[in-house]
Amino acid sequence: MCITVHSCVTDAPHISQAPVLMLRPRAWNMVEHNMMLGLPLGSIKATVLIENVLAAFEMEEILYELREHSAGLNCGIWDYSASFINKFGLRQAFLLPDRSKYVNMEKRFLRSYMELLVQTCHRRGALATGGMAALLLPEDRDAHRTAMAAVSRLKLMEIQAGVDGFMVYDLGLIEPMQKLFQLHTEGDNQLHQLLEDVTVTPDDLLSMPSGGVTLYGLKYNIAVGVLFVNAWLSGKGHFFYRGQVEDSATAEISRSQVWQWIRHQTQLEDDSRVVSRRLVTDLSRHSDRDKRRLLTAADMFLEVVLKRDFPEFITTYLNQDHTFLSSQNIGQVEAIGGEKPRPKL
Repeated sequence: MCITVHSCVTDAPHISQAPVLMLRPRAWNMVEHNMMLGLPLGSIKATVLIENVLAAFEMEEILYELREHSAGLNCGIWDYSASFINKFGLRQAFLLPDRSKYVNMEKRFLRSYMELLVQTCHRRGALATGGMAALLLPEDRDAHRTAMAAVSRLKLMEIQAGVDGFMVYDLGLIEPMQKLFQLHTEGDNQLHQLLEDVTVTPDDLLSMPSGGVTLYGLKYNIAVGVLFVNAWLSGKGHFFYRGQVEDSATAEISRSQVWQWIRHQTQLEDDSRVVSRRLVTDLSRHSDRDKRRLLTAADMFLEVVLKRDFPEFITTYLNQDHTFLSSQNIGQVEAIGGEKPRPKL
């Protein structure tokens, strides 16, 4: 089916622009495995992460494509937010402000997305799940209490919106979050919450939050992007930073925002400077980092955010880019004690 979409159908949209077309081969694959293993229909199921703004307009169709093999839909904040820059980032009207200060699930475009997802799922008897709580619980008692209160407040908002569950990274959050669910819900899920009084319009889904860019937010995005590339070079898909687990989703929104802010010469709230190629380069390289791989990661991050054309996915870019392959070759040479060539940047 993917080959047909790519090669044979006239004027067919690219796979990345047609979420439903991507699902068809996967749905048939599950049907075939069901039959091969002799399992009852619908034994193999999948949850679809709605992490693309275009997919938000096709959730009914996505559920229909999977039907008996659907385990529901999931909504998360960062990949979905990054998709606005991916699809509409060249337009000033879709400038996404500092995520550390102005972007959260309480904002209109994200709240509407979650409400529509819950409404769509429950109308079809499918489960709707929220995003992951990425916070790591600190050992200090006061800090632990503060962190728990913050997570509980955000997850309670999702529960009240009708979600049937969500993910946590820190295992210490499982019991408190289960108790939170039990306290505010009845039964194993909230499928009875049909949200019939909720109306979500295209304007709601495409309404960008107001706000600017802070120097802190710029530095934070740069740090997350560089450290993710560094982790990727080490064969890891996540790392810990400032009390949270960071992964490809936060790396996507971080590098996307830096790229967009450079593109639109966005002015910082802190002073009169604008986010420029020079400023981002200086901030990326201005540190006491002395590890060679981290320096390579900083250069690779700059490659991504300084490009004229927006790279579709950071992980795809890293895997296909020559710098990544050069770095891997260095690691192999180091392992056998050979001479280390300088990677091409």
